[in-house]
Amino acid sequence: MSLSSTLRLSSSLLRRSLSQSRHFRFPLSDSYLRRSEASSAVRFFSSHNSRSGKVVGAAKRGDEQVTEESGANNGGFVVSGDGNNGDSRIVPFELHKEATDSYMSYALSVLLGRALPDVRDGLKPVHRRILFALHELGMFSKRPYKKSARVVGEVLGKFHPHGDTAVYDALVRMAQNFSLRYPLIQGHGNFGSIDADPAAAMRYTECRLDPCAEAVLLADLDQNTVDYVANFDNSQKEPSVLPARLPVLLLNGASGIAVGMATNIPPHNLGELVDVLCALIHNPEATLQELLEYMPAPDFPTGGIIMGNLGVLDAYRTGKGRVVVRGKAEVELLDPKTKRNAVIITEIPYQTNKATLVQKIAELVENKTLEGISDIRDESDRNGMRVVIELKRGGDPALVLNNLYRHTALQSSFNCNMVGISNGEPKLMGLKEILQEFIEFRCSVVERRAKFKLSHAQQRKHIIEGIVVGLDNVDDVIQLIKKNSSGSPASAALQKDYGLSEKQAEAILEITLRRLTTLERKKFTDESSSLTEQITKLEQLLSSRTNILKVIEQESIELKDRFSSPRRSLLEDSDSGDLDDIDVIPNEEMLMAISEKGYVKRMKPDTFNLQNRGTIGKSVGKLRVDDMMSDFLVCHAHDHVLFFSDRGIVYSTRAYKIPECSRSAAGTPLVQILNMSEGERVTSIVPVSEFAEDRYLLMLTVNGCIKKVSLKLFSGIRSTGIIAIQLNSGDELKWVRCCSSDDLVAMASQNGMVVLSTCDGVRTLSRNTKGVTAMRLKKEDKMASMDIIPASLRKNMEEKSEDASTGKQSTGPWLLFVCENGYGKRVPLSSFRRTRLNRIGLLGSKIVEDDRLAAVFVVGLAEDGESDEQVVLVSQSGTVNRIKVRDISIQSRRARGVILMRLDYGGKIQSASLISAADEEEEGEGIPSLEEAASV
Repeated sequence: MSLSSTLRLSSSLLRRSLSQSRHFRFPLSDSYLRRSEASSAVRFFSSHNSRSGKVVGAAKRGDEQVTEESGANNGGFVVSGDGNNGDSRIVPFELHKEATDSYMSYALSVLLGRALPDVRDGLKPVHRRILFALHELGMFSKRPYKKSARVVGEVLGKFHPHGDTAVYDALVRMAQNFSLRYPLIQGHGNFGSIDADPAAAMRYTECRLDPCAEAVLLADLDQNTVDYVANFDNSQKEPSVLPARLPVLLLNGASGIAVGMATNIPPHNLGELVDVLCALIHNPEATLQELLEYMPAPDFPTGGIIMGNLGVLDAYRTGKGRVVVRGKAEVELLDPKTKRNAVIITEIPYQTNKATLVQKIAELVENKTLEGISDIRDESDRNGMRVVIELKRGGDPALVLNNLYRHTALQSSFNCNMVGISNGEPKLMGLKEILQEFIEFRCSVVERRAKFKLSHAQQRKHIIEGIVVGLDNVDDVIQLIKKNSSGSPASAALQKDYGLSEKQAEAILEITLRRLTTLERKKFTDESSSLTEQITKLEQLLSSRTNILKVIEQESIELKDRFSSPRRSLLEDSDSGDLDDIDVIPNEEMLMAISEKGYVKRMKPDTFNLQNRGTIGKSVGKLRVDDMMSDFLVCHAHDHVLFFSDRGIVYSTRAYKIPECSRSAAGTPLVQILNMSEGERVTSIVPVSEFAEDRYLLMLTVNGCIKKVSLKLFSGIRSTGIIAIQLNSGDELKWVRCCSSDDLVAMASQNGMVVLSTCDGVRTLSRNTKGVTAMRLKKEDKMASMDIIPASLRKNMEEKSEDASTGKQSTGPWLLFVCENGYGKRVPLSSFRRTRLNRIGLLGSKIVEDDRLAAVFVVGLAEDGESDEQVVLVSQSGTVNRIKVRDISIQSRRARGVILMRLDYGGKIQSASLISAADEEEEGEGIPSLEEAASV
């Protein structure tokens, strides 16, 4: 192995060793051989022993000897050559410098010769050589296919002395319509698939040039538009760059990994690329934002959806950016009866393996990472892609899609790193810089082509002018030629007699007799006029850069008219394709329970099945010592849950962020979820699905202070909470409800007094303020509950006053009263008249000694007046009972009610919650029986 190769491969190890020790020692047996490019002398290297200060080793070969003197050039080599003439040469150099220089030469060779594309024609050397070989073999698009092995052999033997596998792989990729947006080679046979199936061997496949490659890259190759360089053995000439008419670097993109550098450029739409190129030609000072109006984003050959343009903007501005691409999918209804759906994937992100994607989805379904999927099939064929993902009954297609985007390659990122070779050096460039580089190159190509055509036209005109002179004097010319014995004296005579050049005289001598006719003379005259006009146009073109740019624009538009195709990748107006947790969590209904000591948990709504009125109920779970249930509510997973504390502070979190527990679990301390102060208790929980501007929060304290605040003010709650209401000394916030201005509010005290008022009568205040008096409370009386009556029921209440005197109103709405001792009843709302705030109110329920009112709800809000709600009662010991509201008796205001829940051992009703009835007939399978629930 040569020293140069060893140093290149071991550069990192050498640097590490040099940093650890100042002395570098090689044993004599490991001496290396290196041939200098400047001299044919052979140099041997030996190490220096710094301890002895003597020559460690010496070797002779021919007339050259290598030695190392003590104390000279620590860590370096000394090469001494002794020729026949007795002259000597000493060349000292540092090993780490030699290693660095050799490694840099190797790195640049890989960068320029293999891995990175040229910004001018957008091709790597191997692609350029393949296209040139096809051109030289005459394998054009209108000619028959030829074996790929013939092309590979031509490339290897003449231009690219590397492995045939690398050349064939590059040829195959240029023929794949899922790899390149505009393939440059037409393939015949098996050229692989999007499932990463390999192409057939080169002896089986055939290929030829694509019309797009001919028109865009090879059109002007024979008109001296680019420089030619010698191939690896100086036996052939090859173009250093192809005369591209469009920026192929952006048209088809590129990807490559070199030494310490890489490139990854996305493909684009040809029509949009021509438009942005013309826009920059007309306005060289155009901003990036103006250019984006013509070419807003990449256009991948496999389609997909580009999520937002922020990453695209970064890539176009700086050369680096992250483009998020999603596969395109649609939902189909498989069975109208069972309402089973299927997600159909028709497009996938660029460079994604479809077979691997399907396998990954199947693995995630098997591991239960993806739920709601019953079957997956790949029904793709030559007509297009079709991956069918069948969903289970009741599965949410949007949720399944979001999970697919999050866990699989159905959503992936294309990391742009727009590096290309510019002026012989690798360079990171943005969109505008790449286009400017191409325009400069294209101007050079057009200028060289024009000069080439001008030179040929001038030469041809010169010949034609001489021929016309000869035809004008045809008889004398014939006689002159007949007098001479050979062609040379005749040519000299013509030059002398008619003032012709040597080329003109030779052209006259070569004219055949049939061309001496009058018609032929006219052809020469017309050709001379045409050449004169052509020369004038070419000289005019070369006289102005503006004219050259017009030609570039015209040729680009011609290519657009010929090869343009509609955009495949859609651009979605989104900031980012990143998925939050909320996108992959179903917005299901859930139960939430919170205890007095601040333990919270969420449960599925079917945890507590329906029971009859007057039963004992079921335990909500374990409770800590001296703890009791505080609140129990129903919400959805995506809701913002507002936690209001007794100190008037509000905290917020998403419902799905509260850990889901079984019925028997104790729950999670709120201090682990919310940043609450020590001793602070949550007294009210309000789930909010949307912070609408016309919605308000109505707050009521224990001592009867009420306040209304716009719900919009609570949309942005910081982690430490914000002030919801200012409290008087000894008061605490207890109830918070959502309402609108037209709604009614029903407030009740522990002694059973009720005030019915309009929410519009409560003045809207800011957050950091106190409220007003809601109800006059008697001595030792406190507020018991508050509920909101929708505005839609106000007119209905006025029409149902005929049964108010008997208290036997058959249809709702009613006020549902729940007492601490387990008694309850329904009272028609029409039995209560509306009053202003700060009043004593009307008696709503008879309260006996040692009993208090626990809660009041408005029920019977259905259009038919029937009550479909269910009430969930929670005792202090944590026992839960869920019963239908319609089973509770309708009684008058002064009645005590019926037993709703039997309480043993002196227990009390701690909280009551109202939930809407689910479709028990449709979801009966998901609701456990009493025996099943008791075994949980």
